[in-house]
Amino acid sequence: MPRGPSEYLESLRDGRVIYYRGKRIDDVTTHPVIGIAARHAADLFSVEDRLYDDPNYGRISRYFKIPRSANDLLDRHRLIYNDTMRFDGMFNIIQAIGSDALFSLMIVTKKVDAKYGTHYFERVAKYYEYVVKNDLALAVAQTDVKGDRSRRPHEQPDPDLYVRVVEVRDDGIVVNGAKIHTTQGPVANEIIFLPYRAMVEGDRDYAVAFAIPANARGVKFIVRPVLEYDGNPNAVNARTRFEVESLTILDHVFVPWDRVFLFREWEFAGPLAWYFATYHRFTAISYRAATANLYLGAALLAARANGIENAPHVRDWIVKMIMYKEIMRMGAMTAALEPLIDEGIAVPNPIYTNVSKLYSNEHFIDVVHGLIDIAGGLIATMPSHEDYANPEERQYISKYVRGAVDGDARYRIMSFVRELASSHLTGYLLTAMIHAEGSEAASKIGMMREYNFREAEELVNRIISKLRI
Repeated sequence: MPRGPSEYLESLRDGRVIYYRGKRIDDVTTHPVIGIAARHAADLFSVEDRLYDDPNYGRISRYFKIPRSANDLLDRHRLIYNDTMRFDGMFNIIQAIGSDALFSLMIVTKKVDAKYGTHYFERVAKYYEYVVKNDLALAVAQTDVKGDRSRRPHEQPDPDLYVRVVEVRDDGIVVNGAKIHTTQGPVANEIIFLPYRAMVEGDRDYAVAFAIPANARGVKFIVRPVLEYDGNPNAVNARTRFEVESLTILDHVFVPWDRVFLFREWEFAGPLAWYFATYHRFTAISYRAATANLYLGAALLAARANGIENAPHVRDWIVKMIMYKEIMRMGAMTAALEPLIDEGIAVPNPIYTNVSKLYSNEHFIDVVHGLIDIAGGLIATMPSHEDYANPEERQYISKYVRGAVDGDARYRIMSFVRELASSHLTGYLLTAMIHAEGSEAASKIGMMREYNFREAEELVNRIISKLRI
C-alpha cells in the first residue's frame, strides 16, 4: 500500500546499526543531523501526484514504472527533474536509484536465465512486487572499496576489499566486505547490492547481486560527516535538504536464495554494472539539470544585487550556465527519444547519456567559477549569521553590504551564494559532480566502447578512395 511521510519515518525505527561521528545512533528520525536526510526522503511520500495506476499492482510510485518506450523514459526524466525542483534543487534519490537497479536486474537476469537455466528473473520479479506493493525506500550499494586499483578483486591482499561470497548454505549465502558512497542507505528500507565492474573467472565469488533489509544482522553504516550543515550556523538550504553517504559494512551477512539475483556468473557482472550505470547516469543528468537552476538563479540575483547584470563578463557566465543546464536536459531527452529496447525494457541511449554526463562532470567547476566571479569576494569574508542576528551589529552590516539593492536583501542573497560557492557544500558538490554516478574516466570508457565509428570512417575512406596520386 502507498505510504505517507510518517509511515516511512516510522519504518526506519527498526534497530539498524548506524554510526555518526564515533557514536551509535539509536533513532535516525530524531537525530539532529541524519534526521534531516530522513525528512528530506520523507517529503517524497507527500507528493500528491507521485502515484500511478499500474495494471498489475494498483497504485504505485511512478519511479517504479518499468520503461517500455521512449515516452516512458521522457516521463521518467520529467519526474526526476520536477521532483528535484520541488525539493529546493536537491535530488531525492530514495526511490529513483533503486528503480534504476531493478530495471537493470530485470534485463540481465533474463540473459543469465537463458544461458544457464537459472530462475533469477522470477526472484527479481517477486522482489519488485514486494517493493512496489509496500512502497519501499531503496538504496543501492555498488562501489566497492577496491583496495589496490591495479589488482582484480581476487588478487587483493585482503579478500574483503570487494563484496564476496564466503559461505554457501542450503537456504542462502553469506557475504562479507564493504561498499562505499552508499547514498541514503542509512535511511532506506532495503539495500540492493550490485557488482562494481567486469570480472574474470577468478573473481567468481565476487560476482554477486542481492538485496537485504537495512536492519539485517551484520549490516553496519558509518555515515560521512555532513560538513555542509553539521557545525555550520551559516547553512541555508542545507538546514533542510541534504542526503548522506555511508561506508556500508557487511559482516558475514546471510542472504536467503530468493533475494540472490546473481551468484558466481562472473561474465554477467560487467553487463549488470553497465546497465545500472546507464540508467543511473540518465537519472544524474535529469536531476543535475534541475540543480543547475540553483546556480543560475543565484548568479542572476547576485548580479542584480551588485548592479552588474548587464556587464559583458556577467552575460558570458550566464550563457555558460544556461549551456550547462540545457545540454544535460537535451542529453536526457535525446537519450529517451532514441532508447535501446532490451528484453522488452527501454534503456536510455548510452551515447547521449554519457556525452551529457561527461559534460556535466567536466564543466560544473566552470559554473562555480562563474558564480564566484559574479558575486565577488564578499561571499568568503562576509559577517556570520550570528553577527547579523545581533541588533548592534546588524545596523552596520545592513548599511555597508548594500549594493544595487538594500543591505538586508544583499546579505540574504550572498548568504545563499556563499553556501553554493564558498562552503563545505561547494567542496562536496565539486567532488560529487565529478565522481557521482560514474567518474569522467568511466564515461569516457563507456563512450569509446559503445560509439559506432563506422559512419565517420566510411565517409573518410570514400573520399580517400577517390584520390588520384
